[in-house]
Amino acid sequence: MNRIPLILLPGMPLDAALWEHQTQHLAEVAEVSVCMITQANAMADLARLVLAQAPARFALAGLSMGGYVALEIMRQAPERVLKLALLDTNARPDTPEQTANRRAAIELAKQGKMRAVMAGMVAKLIHPGRLNERDLVDSIHAQADRIGAEAYARQQTAIMNRADSRPDLPAIRCPTAVICGRQDALTPPEVHVEMADAIPGARFLPIEECGHLAPMERPQAVTALLREWLLYA
Repeated sequence: MNRIPLILLPGMPLDAALWEHQTQHLAEVAEVSVCMITQANAMADLARLVLAQAPARFALAGLSMGGYVALEIMRQAPERVLKLALLDTNARPDTPEQTANRRAAIELAKQGKMRAVMAGMVAKLIHPGRLNERDLVDSIHAQADRIGAEAYARQQTAIMNRADSRPDLPAIRCPTAVICGRQDALTPPEVHVEMADAIPGARFLPIEECGHLAPMERPQAVTALLREWLLYA
């Protein structure tokens, strides 16, 4: 079997551990790599960095901030993307309230209070029924610790200045899966339906009993959906 190159883009402030189950269990059908998106504070620059590391053509999946970068890649080099998966993300720009909250979080992180920032975020990131799952919560904190305050500030800056991607969605022509947790509090199902309706032929694929971090919360379900997308979309 010829394995398709697959690039996975994490959310903020997460790393390859977000995609651990998918990296392991999609290896037989894809050449999987996780590309970090921490090195620049603008979406256009982050997309260029991903493209510089990527093979000539590839499948692309991004969660949350990774989805924002994926949409920027679709603006810069759509001919290189064979298939697109957007997970727990959003095509809309930041609201003024969201931007103000991001600036406040950046200041706390720079003051050495990254753990406090993440403590406030975790309840929004995962399904309420999983807040007592110690391994899951510990992994989120460990990933944020590895990313660190400086990279977190760059990521937040890129997010708050991102473009409105909604006008560009109808131009996407590759097979597209739009996946989200049914109980995603940060990017709820309706913004995913909005994207799926705007992208020609896209499929909206909700996952039940799941919050914003679907690849970690419901890893088997996400892997199964991505496998189907890779093989049959």
